[in-house]
Amino acid sequence: MSEKFTNADLLLRIIAKILDFIIIVAVTEVIPKAGFFAGLAYLLIGDGLFDGRSLGKKLIGIRVISADTNKPCSFKDSILRNSTFGIGYLLYKIPWFGWIFIVIVSVFEFIILLGSKERMRLGDEIAKTKVVTITTTDKDTVSRGT
Repeated sequence: MSEKFTNADLLLRIIAKILDFIIIVAVTEVIPKAGFFAGLAYLLIGDGLFDGRSLGKKLIGIRVISADTNKPCSFKDSILRNSTFGIGYLLYKIPWFGWIFIVIVSVFEFIILLGSKERMRLGDEIAKTKVVTITTTDKDTVSRGT
């Protein structure tokens, strides 16, 4: 058995990120005092969980891997790739400025993602990661043409 990596579909990435943001908001609301920090921790390290999958990515079936080694995203890589969103999360409590910053960062990340041949957003470029869909192939089946 061998694994083949293909760039994850943009729609799948968006859905996974929305699911992660829903989890963050839920944690923030359910745990009154520590929820904000728990949400920040999840935002930063989430892609280092479950062999390179946040809960949203795990549900959707995509994974973050190192662009150089194809190994699952580490906690360090996850913190680096999500630092742009982490800064926005920290600033969102500041009226107007925080929300405007989050929108600008999100739009900027999306534009970079759309313009990237490898489908890498700014966070991926910083951490040298990519988001992929993994398909497993049986080498014997492929070589026999069946």
